[in-house]
Amino acid sequence: MLNLNELDTDDIPGITRVKGNDLAQAGAVCLELQGHQQGVRLIVRGHANNSYTMAWTPANNQTFRTWNDPDEATEAGAAGIAILLVIKEIGYTVIARSRKGTGFDYWLGNADTLNIPAIEREVTTRLRHILQDDNLVVRGRMEVSGIRAGNDRQVRARMQQKLQQTNRSNALGLPGYVVVVEFSRPLAEVGEKRNEQS
Repeated sequence: MLNLNELDTDDIPGITRVKGNDLAQAGAVCLELQGHQQGVRLIVRGHANNSYTMAWTPANNQTFRTWNDPDEATEAGAAGIAILLVIKEIGYTVIARSRKGTGFDYWLGNADTLNIPAIEREVTTRLRHILQDDNLVVRGRMEVSGIRAGNDRQVRARMQQKLQQTNRSNALGLPGYVVVVEFSRPLAEVGEKRNEQS
């Protein structure tokens, strides 16, 4: 099960409980505006091939008014789903928001401080001022994109565009993950980029 309410937690180091709740609300709005009900199956394909029954807190009128901008809601809702997917499918969590211009949205990592490869140790050391936690290790980067309603061609094109966008940060040597969420089916396409340094 992929329950958007699991974003309402203090257990994801890179997002607050309030932000997680925002992302969950946006996801609920996007799913419901596409006619989906609790229990709809999210198809996951690409790097991860799976499907999940979806659950969320139903949106009320205030929630719909809050997320009335479709672009903002789609991006936020996609981010919420992507964060839960990387936890379940890749085994990493979001440890920090990335800054504009890096080519990706989130730093991924975990608290496994044993056997840290040199590249991950170097990037973690450089980000220590942001992480502020000696138990967090940077393991990768993630870019997220949302499509309210699109076909396979559009999803593939968005995936290629976002994989290309992550090239800006390839010099880090960390694996890059791209998650494109399409809400009308619903579908999540997961792409992975491992460059020669990782």
